[in-house]
Amino acid sequence: MDNLDYAVIGNCRSAALVSKEGSIDWCCLPDFDSPSVFAKILDKEKGGQFSIEVDSSYVISQNYMYHTNVVVTKFKSPKGSFSIIDFMPRYKTEQEYFTPPEIYRYIRFSSGKPSFKIRYRPKLNYGEDDVKHIKEDNYIRSQSVISPTDCVYLYTSIDPDDILNENEIALTTHQFLLLSYNQKIINVDLERVYTEFQRTKVYWLNLANRSKKFEKYTEEMTRSILILKMLSFQSTGAVLAALTTSIPETLGEVRNWDYRFCWLRDASMAIDTLLKMGHNQAARRFMGYIKGILRSKHDTFQIMYGIRGERDLMEVSLPHLSGYEDSKPVRIGNNAFSQRQNDVFGYLLNVIYQYYNYFPGMLDEVEEMWEIVRNIIRTVSNVWEKPDQGIWEIRNEEKHFVFSKIMCWVALDRAIKIAKLLNKPYYVQLWSGIANRIKEDVLTKGWNESLQTFTQTYDNTELDASLLIMAEYGFIEANDPKYVGTVLACQKELFHNDLMYRYVNHDDFGKPSSSFTIGTFWLVQALARIGKKDEAQTIFNKLLRCSNHVGLFSEDIDFTTKRLLGNFPQAYSHLALINTAMLFSDERKASKFIKP
Repeated sequence: MDNLDYAVIGNCRSAALVSKEGSIDWCCLPDFDSPSVFAKILDKEKGGQFSIEVDSSYVISQNYMYHTNVVVTKFKSPKGSFSIIDFMPRYKTEQEYFTPPEIYRYIRFSSGKPSFKIRYRPKLNYGEDDVKHIKEDNYIRSQSVISPTDCVYLYTSIDPDDILNENEIALTTHQFLLLSYNQKIINVDLERVYTEFQRTKVYWLNLANRSKKFEKYTEEMTRSILILKMLSFQSTGAVLAALTTSIPETLGEVRNWDYRFCWLRDASMAIDTLLKMGHNQAARRFMGYIKGILRSKHDTFQIMYGIRGERDLMEVSLPHLSGYEDSKPVRIGNNAFSQRQNDVFGYLLNVIYQYYNYFPGMLDEVEEMWEIVRNIIRTVSNVWEKPDQGIWEIRNEEKHFVFSKIMCWVALDRAIKIAKLLNKPYYVQLWSGIANRIKEDVLTKGWNESLQTFTQTYDNTELDASLLIMAEYGFIEANDPKYVGTVLACQKELFHNDLMYRYVNHDDFGKPSSSFTIGTFWLVQALARIGKKDEAQTIFNKLLRCSNHVGLFSEDIDFTTKRLLGNFPQAYSHLALINTAMLFSDERKASKFIKP
């Protein structure tokens, strides 16, 4: 059975998926959202790959180098052994971060007389353009036949003819491959490769070391922190929902979306999690991104933006690609950018409130952020009574989603807290009135007395996994009978084969048939909050075993096979892992590690 058995390398500018056999099957250059150079994951023939091929005598294993985003794939056989160390450079210089659009493949000889073939098959522009290889003095230039300026460069210590002809290569010493979007202006040799490797390794080690440590689940939490950091875009502070496009939620169906954008919901939740783990700078940079996309007091809000703040994310299909496991269509862009999803304001203001608590900055910055707060609340005040398309992005129908109303209340609640911090009693009084009206509306129309639960919408009797986190955001106390009833009802109706449906009623594409990963994390959190901590931890431990071989999660999981599905790796899933693990472990105190 195939699975999303990929490790991920990246440098906060772009990223690549490396299969457990050492093949790079997805990479976009120069940036996360650029057209792909390798996309075998979306079409095994047309997509393009960069693989290391060995015969059947080799045993292949893969792991991350301890507390880094450096991937090591080991090849061992009676003939000999070697490793591929894959990374994208990232480290701090005197002025700024060094994040070039390039991939290093450091081939480290170990023993014997190992041999392999290299399949270097870049396919530019999502596999649509034929590629021509040109050998120069010290590199291979691979360019689009249609547009020759669209090209990548391969620098290597290996004979270029052996690469292009896919000859058997006998390994007797260390070698390297460097794929660069730009032509290099310095000499690239093994010493340079080793230096870049060490600098990048130390950067990630330092990042992991700055994270808070816990008595349990520290390794899982650290891996998730490293993934969340990798999903942030260096240039702007945006946080991507995932690195891929069109990995289907269910095989053979059409729920295939492009997630290489910044959803305010996902990004706000990710930043909130990073703050809890001690990474304040990431939150500060995200605030800069928010200020960049809201350039005036009169800007309207979208639920999502491009990673540079782009507002138009028009969706198109790529019919020449067969799709992951033949699941069509392959899409780039995402029409959800035009949806109304009223819940996003709650997450966003929750993070802005954290901003005021942690690092409000200079007076002018505080005042700029205050304008953004007031702009958000003006919007919430105008839309909270209107139907929307909800957290799950229902495409063709707007409804009065209960969770959207709850998060509108959260937006008002956090704005009130900010107004109190800034000594603005007028706004405290004004916004408190609106917040009270929202809460009364939800308690009256969202609660179903006969079912003893809150429901998905004002108009139906369905359950929805998003209702599980209303206590986390302070809308209701965890010991309130209404919340306890909702948790138990959601568990009864949505929990199946140790995993959660997000909902079971039909949407635009029928009934969902896979588990949305974050929903199971939410159930675990909710059960722990209502006092069922042992049961919650049992479910949590089973869920952790659903990760792939290097501890990564995608968006969805198959109920029966437990195979990972959906875009990958998913920020939503990893931030939820961290928040859930915190419920079951105390933070380690530094004094435990200081010897007298």
